Formats: sequence, structure tokens, C-alpha cells
Amino acid sequence: MQNRQNIYQHLLFIAGLCTLFSCTQKPKHNLQSKADSIKKRIVKEWNKTIPGSFSDQTKATFDSTQIVTFLKKYPAFGAYANDINSFYSKRKFAYAWYANDVLIEQAGNLTDRLSNLQNEGIYKAIPYPKSLDSLIFDAQPKDKPAKTNITAELMLTAQYFVFSKVAFQGMSDSVTRSVNWYLPRKKVSYNDYLDSLLKKTGKPGSNLSEPVYRQYDLLKNFLAKYRQLDATEKWTPIVPGKKLVPGDSAAVISLIKKRLYKLEDFKGDTLNNVYDDELKSAFRQFQIRHGLTADGLAGTGTINELNVPLKNRIRQIMVNMERCRWLPVSLNTDYLAVNIPEFKLHVYHADSLLWSCNVVVGQKVHQTVIFYGVMQYVVFSPYWNLPESIIRNEVLPAIKRNPNYVNEHNMIITGKENGLPVIKQKPGPANSLGLVKFLFPNSYSIYLHDTPSKSLFGESSRAFSHGCIRVGEPAKLASFLLKYDTTWTAAKISKAMHLGKEQQITLKQKVPVFIAYFTAFTDRNNKLNFRKDIYNRDDQLASMILSGKGSY
Repeated sequence: MQNRQNIYQHLLFIAGLCTLFSCTQKPKHNLQSKADSIKKRIVKEWNKTIPGSFSDQTKATFDSTQIVTFLKKYPAFGAYANDINSFYSKRKFAYAWYANDVLIEQAGNLTDRLSNLQNEGIYKAIPYPKSLDSLIFDAQPKDKPAKTNITAELMLTAQYFVFSKVAFQGMSDSVTRSVNWYLPRKKVSYNDYLDSLLKKTGKPGSNLSEPVYRQYDLLKNFLAKYRQLDATEKWTPIVPGKKLVPGDSAAVISLIKKRLYKLEDFKGDTLNNVYDDELKSAFRQFQIRHGLTADGLAGTGTINELNVPLKNRIRQIMVNMERCRWLPVSLNTDYLAVNIPEFKLHVYHADSLLWSCNVVVGQKVHQTVIFYGVMQYVVFSPYWNLPESIIRNEVLPAIKRNPNYVNEHNMIITGKENGLPVIKQKPGPANSLGLVKFLFPNSYSIYLHDTPSKSLFGESSRAFSHGCIRVGEPAKLASFLLKYDTTWTAAKISKAMHLGKEQQITLKQKVPVFIAYFTAFTDRNNKLNFRKDIYNRDDQLASMILSGKGSY
């Protein structure tokens, strides 16, 4: 048993890189084809394999027919037959997990991670776990010389491809479609990655960058912390009994401080039962992490978030770890990312967050779609082409009540289509799209735009739109997107926004746009954040994960 413990002693360490209703915009066919072309080029970049380098051992080899024999004995690995054959063909059938007849350290690393898949937020059982365990144990005999074992060798390689599938790639495309996730899935050659893996030392600090989005490893660390808390804490609901205000003294305040301390928001004296400045500061940090108004006060919403059971948080973390498996590992360019539950637009260059701003997303009945596009145009002083759903459900009833409704709202009727009037709103400060819109042609008719309703950006929950995304800092976004054209100064942008005449600008540099849905994530200060599941999408995915029956 001691030998078995020895072989499990090291883990691989990950270096990790630390919105159906909508506002209508009918893209022209040639614009859509351009977007598709750009999208294909970007996806091609993601699909580049991770460079591999063959491991050193070349002397010990085996006959290729051994793979056929192995797969007959262990048919559950049949789906990986091509991967296994391709991997060993490139190695000229040299053993990969042995050096000088002894299993290399990576064998223990892989076996350990396969035995502890729940640490990865995975409840899927691997095939033949007992056989794997026995083969690894027997590979280190105490009373006779070690020697290569072809079954152990092929078992490790097959299990590596199983691990790659569940841990690095995640559930199947059918699952992502069932939870309305239309971002493109990453593709990685795990065959080549295995070569790279075997070349690493597997020791702490070995700088092995695994093919998962950088948030994955950060969430994985918090998953371990929350599981430890759940194992040691009862997490009994805190009931203040009365509204607490700064300066109050009560026994429940000490309980609140202890809980905030365990959640790493409070760092002071947990025995002190005074609502002091330290507690107020801790409340603010906790509120920021949970998307609440950061006033430092013990309001009902804050106390409710403090009382969320740890098992709920653990489930929330695992769901978002699975979503991380679906995203591209990294993107070495400018790009925009909207996180719907966070109500935020983030502007990136590669892994560097340049700036963020508040956004308004679709209501629950008009959900913003989760998808990907390519930003191509900025439209100043835009017309708003009202979608049929809004004309039918809102404008026509309003016209019946007030025949002058169209004129009063600076709208014009330009024709008739599908039995409904075609209505557009003229440019101006009262236009529902505001003074500028940002187009990335897509089949969902979703885009980013300004809004005259600025007060909504001050709300902590900002799901008010018909599906499109309202941007809190539109002039700043326009400046960012037009930065490759030096003629577009801040003054020129402001003038175009207020001109009252529609002007469409084609971007010199197209920019990828990701509309995503994360209810748990880490921020740039490595603080764990939670957000409300505003579209109720977590539970379905959680049930598939926890049952272990999700399609992989």
C-alpha cells in the first residue's frame, strides 16, 4: 500500500491563464457572409492543436496488434481507438508511460486525478477503475525487478483520453444545445497534448497549461474550499431579529462576522459584537462579490445571500466549471465579452482586461441569447427598426388608445409586411437605441446599443430589454472599436452621435464578441463572485452533472 501511496503523491498543477425576442436588425446577406468568413478564420485559430514534443523513451517498443487485443478485452475504450493508434503510430509504438522499465511519475499523476474526478466537478465514472488500480499497483513489485506491462501502458493511455474528454472538453454538443448555449466549442488535439503532458515533470510549478479556459482552475480551487467548509460547518441560517445598523451591538453580529470571516470577506475580531467599520467594509466586499448594492448595510438581500447553503454554492461552482470547458482556451486579440447574469461588458486584449461597464440585458421573457459573433459596424444616430413582436404586442394596442402615438414617438410607417405595418423610429436623443449601435450580424438579430434610459444602469439587477444589450458607456466603446482609424477622435464621435443623421462605419479591425452566461466566476482580484441565475439555467445542467449521466 505504501508503494501505491507513493505513486499517488504528486498532482499535476495548472498554470492557467489568470442573451429570444430581440431588437430587430436585418443584416444584408453579403454582410452575413463576411461575418461567417471571419468567424471561420477565428475558429480555425482556436482549433490549432497544442504543440507537442515526443517524450524521450524510444528503446522499449511493442507490436501494434497489442492495441487490438487490448481493445477487445476493454471494449469501453473503443471510442478512443483512433486516438490511441494515432498516438502510438507517431511514437513508432514506443512505450510512453515507462522509462527504464519503471512507470514514470505522470502515471501516478493521471491515476490520482482519475480517482478524484469530483475535485474537477465531475461525477462521471471512468471505465474499469478496478483494473486501472490493480495494474498500477502491480507495476511496482516489491520482491522482483520491475518490467514493462503492455496492459498497464495501454490502460493509462486510454484513460488519459477518457480524462481529456470529461475534464478538458466536457459534456457533448447535444448538452450545450439543450441548455441554449450557442457559443462555438473549442477543439483541441488531445493526442498531441498527451505528448506535451508526458514531457512535463508533473511537479509543483511545472508550468503545464491545460486546455481549459483560465477560470476553470480558479473555480476548481474554490470548489475545494467550499467542500471543506461544507464538511466542517453547519451553516445554520442567521436571523438578525431586527434591522441592524452601524453602531449596533448584538450577539448575532458576532455570528455574522464569523461567517464573513469563513467566506474571506472579514479579517477582524470575530468575537466583537459591535457593527463597526470593519464589518461595514466586509459587507461591502461581500455585496460586490454577489452583485448587490455595495452600501455596507445588513439588508434583507445581503443576509439572504449569507444564508445560501454551501451545497448550493458548490453546485453553482461545478456548473460554471463545466461551462468553462466549452470555451476557447485563449484568444490573442481584442475581444468583447458580455456576461449576462453579471450585467457587465468586459473589453479585453488577449488575457488583459482593459475596462468594463454596466449593461442591460433581456428580460426573462425576452432572454438574451448565448452566442458568438464578430463586431463589424458602428452606426451613429441610428434608426430603430421595430421588431414585429413589439409592433404587434405593444405599438398597435398603443395606437388604438392614442391614434397619434406614432408621431409622438418620432416614428414613421414605411410600408406593410406580414400583415403588420413596418415602423421605424427616427434618429435622435429619444430613439430607443440611443445615439449609437454596434452591429455584429447574426441570426438572432442581437446587437449592442446606447439607450436614453440611463437610470437603469444604476439598478443592481438589469434585465429590462427585449433581448438586445444596452451599453452603459457607448462613446467609450465606439472609441475603442474605431481606434485603428485615427480620424475618429472623441470630438468626431460625439458629433456623429448627435448629428441626427444615420451614418454606418465599417470597422478596420473586426472584433470577436462573446455573449456568455456565468453565475460563478473569479474577478481580477481572485475573489469568488456569485450572481443570480436570472434565466434559471443552472439547475438543468447541475442535474446532469450530479447524476453522472450527462452525455459526454
